[in-house]
Amino acid sequence: MTDWGKTSVGLSANAAAGLCYLLGWLSGIVFLLLEKENTFVRFHAMQSLVTFGSLMVISLMAQLLPFIGILISIVIGPATLFVWLLMMYKGFQGERYSLPFFGALAERQLR
Repeated sequence: MTDWGKTSVGLSANAAAGLCYLLGWLSGIVFLLLEKENTFVRFHAMQSLVTFGSLMVISLMAQLLPFIGILISIVIGPATLFVWLLMMYKGFQGERYSLPFFGALAERQLR
């Protein structure tokens, strides 16, 4: 477990990073608006927004496709649950875990 310093929201950085994923993209937006200085928390907030926002859009679009949309939804649901649990765990552990594709996208958005 790593100590990532103080946060603007009055929580430990680990707790704030884990909570960035609690409500998916919505909690990502909240922490991006509230946390102004801690780059660790801002990274997790942006990664939450990018990851779960994208998964939600993909899931909604898949529902419009006959037949194949059901298959895509069957895969996206459990995958989203797994990623959600993994990222909350990594955040609470103080790990700056970067998801493939989404992590790099989050980094670029924060520059």
